[in-house]
Amino acid sequence: MDDWERYRFDLEGYLLVEGVLSPEERDAANAAIDARHLPVPAEDDGSPRFGGFLDWEEPLFRRLMDHPRLVPYLHELIGPAFRLDHEYGIYMRRNRAGLQLHGGGTPFDPSQYYVVRGGRMYNGLIVVSWALQDVPPGAGGFCCIPGSHRQNWREPPHPGGFAPESLLRQVPQPAGSALIFTEALRHGTLPWTADHERRSLLYKYCPGHMAWGHRLPAPALLARLTENQRRLLEPPYVYRRQPVEVPGG
Repeated sequence: MDDWERYRFDLEGYLLVEGVLSPEERDAANAAIDARHLPVPAEDDGSPRFGGFLDWEEPLFRRLMDHPRLVPYLHELIGPAFRLDHEYGIYMRRNRAGLQLHGGGTPFDPSQYYVVRGGRMYNGLIVVSWALQDVPPGAGGFCCIPGSHRQNWREPPHPGGFAPESLLRQVPQPAGSALIFTEALRHGTLPWTADHERRSLLYKYCPGHMAWGHRLPAPALLARLTENQRRLLEPPYVYRRQPVEVPGG
């Protein structure tokens, strides 16, 4: 992270890294999702999800685990010995509902936190959200209250059930970009209004000594991964945990 990226992440709780995936990579991922014929979500399904794509034939889903552009960010935000806790995809069609706000710096959550000590950041759960389709301004999708990962008071009740609109920010995301945010940020999903489908892949990482979810990777999956990727799926522990390397670095 350069000085401005570090400043913006500390200030707002998220960072957008553009131009990471090529059009060919996006097309390959979208074709693999199309082949799965995902069900049409119900009208009130605020965040339809799918998983299991690390086992699919398309290798891009596994390459995203330790993408060389993103690993240096994760080193700084979590530490070099981080792990991939869980992952899933989100798809939203026009007029589908959103997901209520969650997270926030207060009350303190030991699994989802943001603190700064000794001139460096420490995070619990960090999310990398890959956009496989454009998220235009005003189209919905990911939203947040910038800076709320450092809030010291719980959000007061609001008559609309959501935070006041003046506090919310919808984050546009070009296809092929990666949105990095801390789960300590108060965030949610706005209803999708674009004609095309929203498609995002969320990879969630945490320090190597802790876990948020529960994962028992199958031997067949482990056999398809690089040593670096297998390291990411190890169970949580501290003693002599090996750092995750930057592929090709």
